[in-house]
Amino acid sequence: MRLLFLGDVVGRAGRQIVLEQLARLRRDWALDFVVVNGENAAGGFGITEAIYEEFLEAGADAVTLGNHAFDQREALVFIERAPRLIRPANFPQGTPGRGAALIEAQSGAQVLVVNMMGRVFMDPLDDPFASIDRELDAAPLGLVADATIVDFHAETTSEKQAFGHWCDGRASLVVGTHTHVPTADHRILPGGTAYMTDVGMCGCYDGVIGMDKEEPLRRFTRKIGSARFEPVAGPGTLSGLAVETDSAGRAVAVAPVRIGGSLSEALPSFW
Repeated sequence: MRLLFLGDVVGRAGRQIVLEQLARLRRDWALDFVVVNGENAAGGFGITEAIYEEFLEAGADAVTLGNHAFDQREALVFIERAPRLIRPANFPQGTPGRGAALIEAQSGAQVLVVNMMGRVFMDPLDDPFASIDRELDAAPLGLVADATIVDFHAETTSEKQAFGHWCDGRASLVVGTHTHVPTADHRILPGGTAYMTDVGMCGCYDGVIGMDKEEPLRRFTRKIGSARFEPVAGPGTLSGLAVETDSAGRAVAVAPVRIGGSLSEALPSFW
């Protein structure tokens, strides 16, 4: 299968580049399945039902979230009628929505999508390592799922790397989100799981993690915040990770994807 994961969509710039590019990428690259992290899509904080529907119409098969999952209050309600919207599975029991879903691709293949959140410098949620075991055991790769994609929304590189190794051989892809800066460690782990510590963001990089730079600079230099963070109003870069799997769901090729904006373009060479 040909898989594409797109990093945290931040504000209008991120939404615009995804909506402009995704349909073309699905067609030109013959993509089988696309996951988009949309937790910062609505003004940089959370997601609305209208934006979720836009992503699906543009070509996303699933939308994952993170610590800003419910910043838009409407998400508490519409997530229950949005079967392809996946929030962290290790939220407390009773949290609206779902943390994993087995989704049928256009080809008929079954793809397990799991969202999990780290605990280091993050909210103290349930143990993500125990939680991912339950989800992967419920739909084993190669037996139930033809491919398994895990979005680990976490702060530290150490926790993300440990989580990738923990899932190695049981998932097609484990990708880190949340820090909005793409790392240079995309690779295939020994067990056949494609991995990248952070896939970066879809948004404008002429700021601070997608936000207008003036307010973060004030807070760092004066220790006084005078306004709320606002997404940068500039050209967006689409940042993602492309993965190709074999018939067993193991990764055989992986490459970063960066299109538009201010970052150097990167495209997979194996398609």
